[in-house]
Amino acid sequence: MRASRADIVSHIAAAISTLYDKRESQRIARMVAAALSGENETKFIVEPNEIIDIDIESITQELAAGRPVQYIIGRSEFCGDEFIVREGVLIPRPETEELVMWAQDEANGHSQPRILDLCTGSGCIAISLKKLIPSATVTAVDLSSEALAIAQENATRLNAPIEFIQNDVLQGMPALEGRVFDIIVSNPPYIPASECANMHVNVTKYEPHMALFVEDNDPLIFYREIARAAKNMLSKGGSLLFEIHELLAEPTLQMLEQEGFTPTLRHDFLSKPRMICCHNRE
Repeated sequence: MRASRADIVSHIAAAISTLYDKRESQRIARMVAAALSGENETKFIVEPNEIIDIDIESITQELAAGRPVQYIIGRSEFCGDEFIVREGVLIPRPETEELVMWAQDEANGHSQPRILDLCTGSGCIAISLKKLIPSATVTAVDLSSEALAIAQENATRLNAPIEFIQNDVLQGMPALEGRVFDIIVSNPPYIPASECANMHVNVTKYEPHMALFVEDNDPLIFYREIARAAKNMLSKGGSLLFEIHELLAEPTLQMLEQEGFTPTLRHDFLSKPRMICCHNRE
């Protein structure tokens, strides 16, 4: 398509207007157009009338079908870095950055913190913490070999030495037996399967269900198993941090108290209860 930058953005935005609101459609359209043209997004803002020539039709069709823009351009920004993302790994969310900041604050009480990231996905939490705290030793665990391959790719590209381990959080994590950590952080699957029907197609059709959904009859299964494992793996004075489902904040707090922790709840930038940090009472 040969047209002005503004017209190209408008063309893409119109094609996805039924999926996103006007502001989001424009943001996505500008991001894609910039990636295709090899230009900075700023060009599309400060020089919108310049004529350029780029092929946008096939990608516009993918966007209109609901494929996330991050998978199309192959990257997602998180904590100031660009992470490689592909189908098979969860797209990092802005609210998870707040969990990273909280974990960093907790880690400041340790000179050389040992950090464990469970259900690491793209590795965005583990890698960001390693970059923020160079003295930390960081271990990241996931069940998915596909996710771990992408996480390792991100760690190498961002020069963040991380130990990656393939293990199942729900099966006791035998590979970590006997090891102790000062910070354990996790953004595990927490969306009840029944909510899938009401979610956006760009999530339900493209993002990995194993990283998102849990059975309705036990939505806290990952939190409970991680909390129980943390009793043996967490150092004295260590911290256990979670991203949580906003509608399950109270049950999650109660479960953690029952497991012997003292949890603190925080709200994210949208004022939703989305994070918990807890310490062992023993």
